[in-house]
Amino acid sequence: MLAARNFSAARQCLRSVRVTPSFVAPVSQIRGFAAPADDAVAKFKGQKGSDVRATRKSRIFLWSGASRIESVAGKYTVTLIEGDGIGPEISQSVKDIFEAAKAPVKWEPVDVTPILKDGKTAIPDDAIKSVQKNYVALKGPLATPVGKGHVSLNLTLRRTFNLFANVRPCRSIAGYKTPYDGVDTVLIRENTEGEYSGIEHVVVDGVVQSIKLITKEASERVLRFAFQYAESINKKKVRVVHKATIMKMSDGLFLNTARDIAKDFPGVEFDAELLDNSCLKIVTDPTPYNDKVLVMPNLYGDILSDMCAGLIGGLGLTPSGNIGDECSIFEAVHGSAPDIAGQGLANPTALLLSSIMMLQHMGLHDHAARIQKATFDTLAEGKSLTGDLGGKAKTHEYAEAIMKRL
Repeated sequence: MLAARNFSAARQCLRSVRVTPSFVAPVSQIRGFAAPADDAVAKFKGQKGSDVRATRKSRIFLWSGASRIESVAGKYTVTLIEGDGIGPEISQSVKDIFEAAKAPVKWEPVDVTPILKDGKTAIPDDAIKSVQKNYVALKGPLATPVGKGHVSLNLTLRRTFNLFANVRPCRSIAGYKTPYDGVDTVLIRENTEGEYSGIEHVVVDGVVQSIKLITKEASERVLRFAFQYAESINKKKVRVVHKATIMKMSDGLFLNTARDIAKDFPGVEFDAELLDNSCLKIVTDPTPYNDKVLVMPNLYGDILSDMCAGLIGGLGLTPSGNIGDECSIFEAVHGSAPDIAGQGLANPTALLLSSIMMLQHMGLHDHAARIQKATFDTLAEGKSLTGDLGGKAKTHEYAEAIMKRL
């Protein structure tokens, strides 16, 4: 969806200014994915492996009596899609930080170079089997050809695994001054239909029709997830962003479905707002949206989530998760920045914050909290930052600064 963009573009919207961090919110309330209830939509189904290791403390003896072994808790296997351009560099930083934090994660790298099946862009079978087996993946940036070539791999991944909700927390980073202070909202975007259904045809020469598809089933699923998510992170309000004044049937269906779902969540306040009004109000003063989870159809969510990322410093500081009933993929949504690939200039923050969301989704809250605090403390200190954040550190130096705090 996003064309490859120069990662250093964040300099245009982020001014590095040292301020005193006010607080670091609890892990369940910041950039997070709190533990779901037993009946929650999209609950993580992965299981730890059965790794074993030698130990002197074990009560289990080998027949030889020469060694003792102990069954350990094991690790979760996570599919890793390193991505294009700077993807391998920032993925390596995340792997190094996870190792330093002793996170119980074992990486399974896969190649998602597109193939053609029946004339359509598809993900290789081995990659599909890996994600289906592990239930969770971390994905670096993937380049998308503009106006030619294969279909967006990001879109293909969402369709392949039916990743129906995109979760994009937007929260100001302590230690960095942007034109907006105290931003703390969450956007949830329906991820499978709307204008991105890909239903287009030529009516006559010079006239193309693109169909916006909205179904009650998909709307109900993402809306129910939004209410459950709001409850899990202690947000008191859910707001639907729509244009039902113009698209009375399609957006009207989404809005009316939301009203019905809201009845099942009496502890969460529900309201709605027109898309243009939301855009105007958020860029005027985003703080009234801090107690809200915003949920909306696909195209509106794509635009509004990037706009809100700009409020906190750009896509380089914004995590993202694509949630499905079976599998979920957490990703960096910035471009692959091929012009700086291999030079050690890339900023891994977005992928790292997305990996923290992934840990929370997996129920590994202690590890998520430790990595999150080390990351935010490093950002707040401002001594080991990459060039797009106003510093002079290399990618690995920034990662090492975080690891030292672990």
